[in-house]
Amino acid sequence: MKISFVVPAYNEEALLTRSLTAIRDEILRTGQVLGTDAEIIVVNNASTDRTREVAEAIDGVKVVDEPRKGLVQARWCGFEASSGDLIANIDADTVIPTGWLTEVLRQFSRNQKLVAISGPYKYYGVPRKVNMVVAAYYRLAYAAYLVNRLLNVGSMLQGGNFIVKREAMLKLGSPSLRFSFYGEDTDMARRLSKVGGVKFTFKLPALSSGRRLVGEGVFTIGLRYSMNFFWATFRKKPFTEAWQDIRE
Repeated sequence: MKISFVVPAYNEEALLTRSLTAIRDEILRTGQVLGTDAEIIVVNNASTDRTREVAEAIDGVKVVDEPRKGLVQARWCGFEASSGDLIANIDADTVIPTGWLTEVLRQFSRNQKLVAISGPYKYYGVPRKVNMVVAAYYRLAYAAYLVNRLLNVGSMLQGGNFIVKREAMLKLGSPSLRFSFYGEDTDMARRLSKVGGVKFTFKLPALSSGRRLVGEGVFTIGLRYSMNFFWATFRKKPFTEAWQDIRE
């Protein structure tokens, strides 16, 4: 089973190398044991810095350009350029840990009806107490996820740390451009849940930059993501239409 890593990147020259190196190293580790076939695709999403050059400096990385700035557009561009049976959507400031890929393959091999899987973030560059608050938030979100699954109204994906089957993406077709940033992962989880199983598990954590939490505040971010989660699930549109781009 081939896996394609799709990494959208807008002005990410500072953090991209760490993310891509972690992906490459995890592919090598897993390949030595399981013979995993994989590719890494970076979507240069209208960057004005050295994002493209940084990505090209990593062996084995393929770079494609998406001039329309936007996370949804960038992910779809990466998907169209990919060839894997599984598509791993990893943000440019996200670092996958040792064993991440092995767990992904284990989850999909155990459940043939599974079409997508995701896990939580732990943040670097923030005080320890911030991650304690984030962990509590995830527990509350997990409870909402279980209720949504019970009611068959949706599921939960963590944008930037989720994997989806190609065949499921093809059934969905192109993404809804109503979701430009907030709520796009919840919208995808809702639509994918009509195709097959969508699972959120704490066995699949990843590290992510805490720069947005530091810039806007953990409680503000938590409330905003919560509102967008419910809006995307029940009203099928984002609660927050605009967002602050912290990379500018």
